[in-house]
This record gives sequence, structure tokens and C-alpha cells, in this order.
Amino acid sequence: MDIQEVMRSELVDFSGISSAYFLIGLLSAFENRFQAVADSAMKEISWKQFFAVICINMCKESPTVKELADIMGSSHQNVKQILLKLEKKGIVSIMPDETDKRKQRIILTSYCREFCAKNDGLAMQVMTKLFDGITEEQLQTTIQTILHIENNLKEVHKYE
Repeated sequence: MDIQEVMRSELVDFSGISSAYFLIGLLSAFENRFQAVADSAMKEISWKQFFAVICINMCKESPTVKELADIMGSSHQNVKQILLKLEKKGIVSIMPDETDKRKQRIILTSYCREFCAKNDGLAMQVMTKLFDGITEEQLQTTIQTILHIENNLKEVHKYE
């Protein structure tokens, strides 16, 4: 059931809910639905594992576990678990930093590059379908809105 079906159903009463609360719920529900679709599309690895690969690939140099956790917006422990699974699958190597042996750097393997090249077409198809009918202006507005909410989240965190 997609969110529009949920909204039309008798299961939930959305009357009286503010747009802000609705948006947060919508983002959470979307994340769950997207992850399920992405997990089924990528047979070998999960969406979270693929997201880690994407983030590593975007780094100018091999990131540390801590740096990757910051980029992904996740805890060090969660990212470490994702990386250990990726390492078992031969997609990443976790190596000690050359200058500071306490740090671990993540390196994408040649198998990873083959995997990404093999799945690039599928990823492009999914992204094209996902954003079908959405203008660049709508995308930019959504990006700016989420970035603004993210900034506000930092302020909320200060009070905890």
C-alpha cells in the first residue's frame, strides 16, 4: 500500500495533523518503501550497503570509518557493520591508515567497480522512473527544504 492509499483508507486519520508532522512521517514512510524497492532491485547488496559504496565513491580520497559515518548520517557502529558485510562480499577493503594506524580507511575493490558498472544501467532506470514528471525546479526546492530542515535539526540537537 502506498502513502496515497493509506491516506484514502480508513486505517489512519490525518485530519488535524500539521504539514510539518505530515512531512516527517512522509519522509520516514518513503525511506522504508524506497529501501524495500532498492533492496529487491539490487540482488547482491542492500540499499544501505549500496549507499555506503556511493558515498565512498564520491569521496576525494579513501574515507575513514568515522568520515563515512558522518557523510552517511549514521553511527560509527552501524557503518562499521555495513562495511564488514561489504568486506565479506569483496566490495570494500578496510585498511589501516598509513600515517595513523588507529584510523581505518575504506577502499573500493576492483570487484566493486565491476559490480557498479554491471548495475549502472539498472540504477539509471530506477532513478529515471523514480523522478519521472518531476522538474529540476521541484527537485531543487525539495533539496533546499531538506537542507534547511537539516540545519534546524542541528539546533534542536543542541537542546538535548
